[in-house]
Amino acid sequence: MLALPLLAALAACGRAPTDDILRGGVPARTDLHATTALPADAVRSVARKDAGWRLIYHPDRAPQNAEQRAGAALCRLEGKRPEQLVILPMSSPTDDPGARMIDVICG
Repeated sequence: MLALPLLAALAACGRAPTDDILRGGVPARTDLHATTALPADAVRSVARKDAGWRLIYHPDRAPQNAEQRAGAALCRLEGKRPEQLVILPMSSPTDDPGARMIDVICG
């Protein structure tokens, strides 16, 4: 008898699936890190930007061609191809030593 109330209480704790849509018509997902096809310990941040995506990752923890592979995977969410990968300087490089920030422009 306690199992049913306990199960109901546990189900209420989690966030319901979202129907939020990011710019570009991309459904918001909590696993954008996995979408990059990079190892989980390499990815720091993935964010949708006006013309594409911003990715912060550790290149020393990622396979070769990581930027190209991640760019292709992220742009594919929008049904587009990556047009340009722009390496940007980190605003606070001492906060996460070794991390690299790139913008992926989709077209």
